[in-house]
Amino acid sequence: MEKMIELTSKKVFPTFLMTPDDKKKYPGLIVIEEIWGLNDHIKDVAKRFAKEGYIVLSPELLSETGITEKADQSLLEQVKNPATRDEAQKKLRVLFAPLQSPEFAESAIAKLKVCVDYLFAHKQVNSNVGVLGFCFGGTYAYALAAVDSRIKAAVPFYGHAPEPHEEIKGIQCPVLAFYGEQDEGLMSTLPEVKKAMKKYGKDFEAVVYSNTGHAFFNDTNPNRYNKKATEDAWKKSLKFLSGNLNK
Repeated sequence: MEKMIELTSKKVFPTFLMTPDDKKKYPGLIVIEEIWGLNDHIKDVAKRFAKEGYIVLSPELLSETGITEKADQSLLEQVKNPATRDEAQKKLRVLFAPLQSPEFAESAIAKLKVCVDYLFAHKQVNSNVGVLGFCFGGTYAYALAAVDSRIKAAVPFYGHAPEPHEEIKGIQCPVLAFYGEQDEGLMSTLPEVKKAMKKYGKDFEAVVYSNTGHAFFNDTNPNRYNKKATEDAWKKSLKFLSGNLNK
């Protein structure tokens, strides 16, 4: 069953809820959007996890920014076009700048904690909740795990680990992280992330796919999608989540 619900932090924010059709108990899972918002792709991913036996919440963390209205398909097409790419990328940098503020981060984490509260209160959720996210959502999957000890498993896809890395100390759950080898920005920081995870004794695995770039899981983006990497990451994610949340 799928439906849009409204949750409240300081303000109301829309959230997609996906539940299996029966009345059994299942683990809870928060699926966090890419920078493009709570779109049909993210809802489809939530549906896939529900079919695998999860109560899934996908919150719209960007609802107060106006980004999802302004970063429309026409702007994305301009990014893909070499003739318009530079100007479009400038527009995107301006558009996304507010996301770098401490105030936005504080608001996003507060909303995610509300999602955790909701799942623990849901009558069909067992005692375990995990988080998974993509790009922007991968960064916030890391961030939520670092500040909320109720999270029992975290799966960041091509996200930034908490910085400064001392914040990694707060992570209390196993982490399975996915990266594309050609994602230069994240690959350059991964050695230090691994070092910090080891230093603080965290259960951390990083899977890097060769000949693969950023956003490889998004099957609606033919320029980024990598079928082989996606299928492998899907299998590994299901095994990891089941092993940590079906207890």
